[in-house]
Formats: sequence, structure tokens, C-alpha cells
Amino acid sequence: MTTTAPVPVTAPSTMRYGGLIVLMLMSFLLVTAEFLPNGVLTEMATSLGISPGQAGQTVTVTAIAGLLVAPTIGILVPRLDRRLLLSAAAVAAAVSSIVVAIAPSLGAILVARFLLGAAISTFWSMSILAAGALAAPGRIGRAVMFTSAGVSLATVAGVPIGVALSEVLDWRVTFLIVGLTTAVVGLAVRITLPPVPAVTVLSLRILGDTLMRPGTLVGMVGHVLVVLGHFLAYTYVRLSLERLPDIEPGTVVLLLAAFGVGGVVGNIVIGIVVDRAFGRLAVAGPVVIAAAIAVVLLLPGAFAAVAVAIVIWGFFFSSWLIIVNTWVGKRMPDRLEAGGSLVVTGFQLAIAIAAAVGGLLVDTAGVEAADAIGILLLVIGAALFGVSLRRRSVAQTR
Repeated sequence: MTTTAPVPVTAPSTMRYGGLIVLMLMSFLLVTAEFLPNGVLTEMATSLGISPGQAGQTVTVTAIAGLLVAPTIGILVPRLDRRLLLSAAAVAAAVSSIVVAIAPSLGAILVARFLLGAAISTFWSMSILAAGALAAPGRIGRAVMFTSAGVSLATVAGVPIGVALSEVLDWRVTFLIVGLTTAVVGLAVRITLPPVPAVTVLSLRILGDTLMRPGTLVGMVGHVLVVLGHFLAYTYVRLSLERLPDIEPGTVVLLLAAFGVGGVVGNIVIGIVVDRAFGRLAVAGPVVIAAAIAVVLLLPGAFAAVAVAIVIWGFFFSSWLIIVNTWVGKRMPDRLEAGGSLVVTGFQLAIAIAAAVGGLLVDTAGVEAADAIGILLLVIGAALFGVSLRRRSVAQTR
């Protein structure tokens, strides 16, 4: 018989920053490994004797794995200590990168990258539960900030450093370094995190029941639309920026770096205030992102305005997972794992839809159409979150 009774966990009286920093390092390495092929696509394709398009499938397959694993990993290992599961995810990611470093063919690399996608979704599905075990009372949003900060740091520093190493050494050596470092961090996870038992024994019924709680389904749909709206525009942001008059390729790179810098700052600032203001941020954040994309779309001749808009866009979207995971923590504190799985599944679903629809939109109607639809979806997502916040949560009815 499936039980949903909470497993007692001793909450720390203060923030356990050592464990949170280790989680940040793990997210940094996972995201670096996930998107490193984008930066070494040409070298990888040449070395393997394949086309760049085929090499690009090494990123696509990780998203597919994530979509499959996020809602099921808790069901497959319902009672396993989540600390051990996170350590196992780090080991799997390490093995993946090491196999990529030595694999002789694209087929072997795709299998290894599928393993990475499974590890990434396992981490994100369990990270909110782990952060909760390290957070002081009422500070789960600040704890989640650390895992999200790893994503921004990977965007700003991890992938560029990996590309630079590939130029100096070799793309295979770079993957080997990432793999070995991830293995060390996996050991650190085992040492620094306290035991993190599953709060509920997860099942499809529990996931469905969680989704049907007041306001949750509406909020999750809003989450998917926000992420989808962002990726419809951001995937082709380079094309949007190239509409600026006389813009140089180096300037485009600087603007993309500014997006990452905005994300790092946003993680810190929003991480500090999110526990008190997550509701307002969940509605205002997507609207501000939509406004920033509108500036890029409508004012291509105003370089300064576009530059500011790019920074603001990065500021709010890079902290979106902090906001939505804090919403989960406040709304369903007894279902952190189920809520985390739903958030990750929604995120991966949005990426998959954006990949399928975005290219078609750009090819048939231009990047302006992708931007415009992205703006619309962000506004609708914000409105749905506003509706969800008006519904009484389980925590509020107790």
C-alpha cells in the first residue's frame, strides 16, 4: 500500500551553507556539461566525421532524457535516501562526460548524453528537497538560490571556460576534466548533505493528486508558458540582435554575456527577497521579461535600450526557477519532491515544444514572429500565476 505520511526530518536552525555551495557546484557542472557541445560543435563534428547538425543532437538527446526521467525517477526509487540519489546522479554525469571524452562514434556519445540528461533531471527533481533540508525555517527560497546560481555561473563562465580549454587542449580533454570534477563533487554531496529521506513515497497517483491541488495545475501551466515564451525568443536571440544596425559579431557576444551577468545579479537579489515576495515576483517577472523582449523586437535602432533590456531579461529569467520552486515550497511543503518533479517536467516540456515550434516559426515567418508569440505566452503565463495565487493552498488550510 502506498503511504503519503511525511518522514520526520530534522530541520536546521540556521542555513547550512557548505551543503548549499556543493549543490551550486553540482548544478554549475551539470549545466556546463549540458551545453558544452554548443561551444565545440565544429571541433566535435570534424573529429567524428559528422555534420554540425548531427553533433547538435548531443544537446537534444539530453532534453529528451530529462522529459522522461523527471516525472518517473522518484517512482522508480521511492524510498532511496535522496542524498544518495543526488550522489548517484553526479556519478552518472561524470561517467557520461568521461565516455564522451573517449567515445569513437556519435552513437556512443548519444547514449552517454542520454545518461547526462537523466542525471540532470534527477538533480533538478530532488534539488528542492535537498535545499529544504539545508534551509533555515522560512528560507527555502534563499536555499534554492544556490542551485539556480550554478546555472547562471555556468552560462557566464562554465561554458566559455570549457570552450577556451577546448581551444588550448582538445574538446575531448575538456569533457574529461568536466567528468572528473563532477565525480569529486558527487563525493562532496555525499559528505556535506544530511540524510534526505523521501517525504512521500512517490507514485503517478501522488503526482496527479499534487497537480490537482487548488491552484497547482493553473500555476504549472503558467510555468510552462513562461518558460516556453522565453525559449521561443531566447533560442533565436542572436538573430534578433543581428537586426541592430551595423552590429559587429563581437558586440553580439558581449550582449549575450550581459544576459548572463544580469542572471547572476538576479539570482542574488531575488534570492534574498523571494521568500517574502515570491507571489509578486511570479506575476511581475514574466511581464518584465515580455517587456524586455518587446524592446528588442520593436526598437532595433536603439542600442542602449536593447542592451538594458537584455540585462533585465537575464536578471528575471535566470531567477525564474528560484521563484517557481519557492512557490512550490510555500504552497505544498508536504510534496516538495512531487512539486519539484512537476516543475522540471514542465521546464523540459517547454524546451521541447520551443525546439519543435521555434525553428518552424523562424523559417516561415521570421524571428519577429517567434518574439511576438513569446511575449504573448509570457503575459498569459503571468496571468495564470496570478490566478493560481488566489487559490488557497494546502499550507494555508492547515
